[in-house]
Amino acid sequence: METIKYDAETGEKLTRDTRNITITYRGRDKTFLMPGWYPKDSDEGTFTDEDMKVYDRALNQLKAETENLLLPNDIRSIRKKLKLTQVQAGAILGGGKKAFQKYESGEILPSRAISNLLKLLSIQPGLLKSL
Repeated sequence: METIKYDAETGEKLTRDTRNITITYRGRDKTFLMPGWYPKDSDEGTFTDEDMKVYDRALNQLKAETENLLLPNDIRSIRKKLKLTQVQAGAILGGGKKAFQKYESGEILPSRAISNLLKLLSIQPGLLKSL
């Protein structure tokens, strides 16, 4: 992996680092460590696709917390409690065969309907037989 990059506009040397970044969603803030290529005295970095996945997951987590949706670990826990694989959960509850993989990795947010359905099934797992 490359250890030094240069800013395309300024020519300034960039180094691989993580910096605290704060994002805001509907008046709520979240600070997290953002990997990227940064100049010495600035938080204005250059980011790879993998770096942006860190940003997207942090934003999704903030949105889930703000909107009262289930978080990835909660979704995984409920799915396991129901003794379903990710593929089975997607087929039975909706979203398709890769939906739960994406929910549980934090790549995408569950809909409010899926989140609420999982909350109900967590309390009343016997309702799964009705689906």
